Amino acid sequence: MREEPRLSVAVFRPDDERTTQAVELLESLGADPVPDPMLAVEATGATPRSDADYVVLTSKTGVELATEAGWDPGDATVCAIGRPTADVLEDAGYAVDLVPEEYSSTGLVAALEESVDGARVEVARSDHGSAVLTDGLEAAGAYVHETILYRLVRPEGAGASTERAAAGDLDAALFTSSLTVRHFLAVADERGIRADAVEGLNDAVVGAIGEPTRQTATDAGIDVDVVPDTADFETLATTAVEAAAPSHRE
Repeated sequence: MREEPRLSVAVFRPDDERTTQAVELLESLGADPVPDPMLAVEATGATPRSDADYVVLTSKTGVELATEAGWDPGDATVCAIGRPTADVLEDAGYAVDLVPEEYSSTGLVAALEESVDGARVEVARSDHGSAVLTDGLEAAGAYVHETILYRLVRPEGAGASTERAAAGDLDAALFTSSLTVRHFLAVADERGIRADAVEGLNDAVVGAIGEPTRQTATDAGIDVDVVPDTADFETLATTAVEAAAPSHRE
């Protein structure tokens, strides 16, 4: 019996342990990873405020930077956007008071909107955080302060996956934020292959980690096939690889 060819799956996570873990996961799923980091972290040196009633952290990177700076939440209610972020907080010794049922900015607003009227809410995150969170909390009556802990930039040398997509040589692509979509398209633009790269993605299985990422891709003409119910990379990768398997696409 002839063995089915392995699926080529592009992944765009930062070039640190997240890419290492993504590659290991994809290999364990029987796929050939195509790692093409589209994000790099530049720390600002800022720390979350310590005089807020609520503090919201939205990423593992933000938690790590706050921890390294010796941040003390004081008596604040500590909120994590999802279980992965909460796990990093707890591993660093912080108590996590709230994790929304839906791991997203919308989910956080829904979880907090009944309790933050008149409260001071500190949102500590990257420079590309969704306005859905801050606008939603302000609409609920909160006094919102945003601290930019880090900037997300496009690494030099990114873009091998755009060539693979344009050549029709990808079976799946896993976008983990709106910014990974934008950076992918920017590289493709610079190489003069944007239309071919988008066409190649539309012949593959495209996964987006959540609704904002899906919307960004869709607005750019990219057909999104997979948006997992749980916004974590393992679920995204597993679902997309399963959808890209030849037995599921016949």
